Amino acid sequence: MRLRKTISLVAVAGIMAGCTSTGGVRQPSEPETVAPEKALVLPPPGGPSIVSVVEHKRGNGVEQTVSLFTSSSVPGQNFLKVQFFGASGANSGTGNAGFSMINESGISREVARSAPGVPMATSATFLQNAYGPFGYASGRSRSGDSCIYAWQQIRSSAAANTQARNFGMIQLRLRLCDANASERQLLGIVYGYTISGTFDGVIWNPYGNPPPADVALGRTGEPIYPDQGGYRASPIQIGYEPAPAIVSRPRAVPARSASASQPAQGAAPVPAPIGPRVPLPGEAPQARAMPDAAAAPPEQPVEQSARAIGVTVPSPDCIGDVAMTAGCRR
Repeated sequence: MRLRKTISLVAVAGIMAGCTSTGGVRQPSEPETVAPEKALVLPPPGGPSIVSVVEHKRGNGVEQTVSLFTSSSVPGQNFLKVQFFGASGANSGTGNAGFSMINESGISREVARSAPGVPMATSATFLQNAYGPFGYASGRSRSGDSCIYAWQQIRSSAAANTQARNFGMIQLRLRLCDANASERQLLGIVYGYTISGTFDGVIWNPYGNPPPADVALGRTGEPIYPDQGGYRASPIQIGYEPAPAIVSRPRAVPARSASASQPAQGAAPVPAPIGPRVPLPGEAPQARAMPDAAAAPPEQPVEQSARAIGVTVPSPDCIGDVAMTAGCRR
């Protein structure tokens, strides 16, 4: 009897719950697409553009995959992946994400899957950007495409964690393959990306305490010059858009026109050359130009004008004794 009464009460409660339900459709908390301006990490200016942003909220943080423009024959999509690990239960997600540090074996598997068919080699050079140290692997496909896979973990030091603060952590992954860029150009994206997301609360700050100012500031005997480039002699180029090639064309020589021999308006006239004109090689010599006929009086005979120019040559009849009898003038 008591069992029958209990079953009746449960049935009545179920019916009442069904009557009060609105019947609305509820979507479970799964990855969703958000606007590009809500991305928690942004590529640098001039870098690959954002195609889409997929966000997955976890119980202890947020994970975003920022798909980037891809120009490569290597299978796969270029992306920037960022994971924020904070307090448990901060977001109403599908569960907590694994709070694991980056290790060598896990990275080796990620590198092998990042660019299928491309032999990737991990760089042993210590590098760091504005957020701290990072590592990367690079390779080149058979068709000549360059690929890199970079990773970075941002977390405060162990000394800061002992003070019951700075518990947050950020992990990033970058996969880039491009047919027209070199390895160094792709590496510029790691130096240029910007993390725009933050944690709610100082206790989860992953960057630690801010570093002190440089001890050289304000000190006598420590000059600072405007052309100092910091700890890098040649800063790496941010972005990998190839610059257009500068093609030098020969300067066109304007054709010489008839008016080119005349002086321009307002310019001083060119003085006339002094002395006789020397003929060019292979040019026939020209006869000396005669003076203007208008300069000599028309009534003068030709003999007088010729005598005025040079020395008068006497006639053979006026030489010796014959000149006395012939009445020649001296």
